[in-house]
Amino acid sequence: MCRVLEVSRSGYYAWRAVADSPQQLQQRFLLKRIRHSYLASQCSYGSPRITRDLQAEGVAVGKNRVARLMRQEGIQAIVKRRYRPTLGDRSSPTAAANLLDRNFSASAPNQKWVSDITYIRTGEGWLFLCVFVDLFSRRVIGWSFSRWINQQLVLDALEMATHRRSVSAGLIVHSDQGLQYRAGTYQKTLQSLGVTCSMSRKGNCWDNAVAESFFASLKKELVHRTRFPTQQQARSAIFDYIENFYNRRRRHSTLGYLSPYDYEKKASHA
Repeated sequence: MCRVLEVSRSGYYAWRAVADSPQQLQQRFLLKRIRHSYLASQCSYGSPRITRDLQAEGVAVGKNRVARLMRQEGIQAIVKRRYRPTLGDRSSPTAAANLLDRNFSASAPNQKWVSDITYIRTGEGWLFLCVFVDLFSRRVIGWSFSRWINQQLVLDALEMATHRRSVSAGLIVHSDQGLQYRAGTYQKTLQSLGVTCSMSRKGNCWDNAVAESFFASLKKELVHRTRFPTQQQARSAIFDYIENFYNRRRRHSTLGYLSPYDYEKKASHA
């Protein structure tokens, strides 16, 4: 190698003997922690969330330095696909009043829930997923899968949510105007729980933006990057994403870069 590169052997060994500088050692350490945080987030974190991860570990580093090191190493968060909504006919009457009115804030758990349905492609056909999200912490509190997009899909997810959470009068449960949400059994279940139904305007996805945002994250960070030969593989992967990553570890900018679990824990001790 020395002969090909036209350098002396003594010069090569002298170069190898020089110890790394403190700055080089620190940069190597930071890159190691950045890669660990990036991979733990399933390659979905950018510099703001990775910086929060490092700071939570006691590493004194700023966002600009993290961003610079990520650029140098070619580490880049997955870019969210641009969403083009279909607004539909805004003049159409709604099945229930839009009580939420795009106010997605809540001062405590179990004041406002939102729900929606999406679909996942598998080698065995479409798999449908319904979720219920608490707007206080953005935590997914209820979810269910089905081969069919029907009323039972929504009822199963609602049952999980009500088993996990205390339901009291004043709770608003918001969704779109899908047939599954306008069905008689679902509506009677809400009435028996003493909660109030709210629905988006017809065809207006922005009225249910938080639920749409969750599905966008799920598909960007998992579904669009994974091939599911079977529906069971999709169920297992999405279960792990919701319960082990999204609820417990994924940092949300709207929550001060805390996970839903940590945000609720912090609120309970306040």
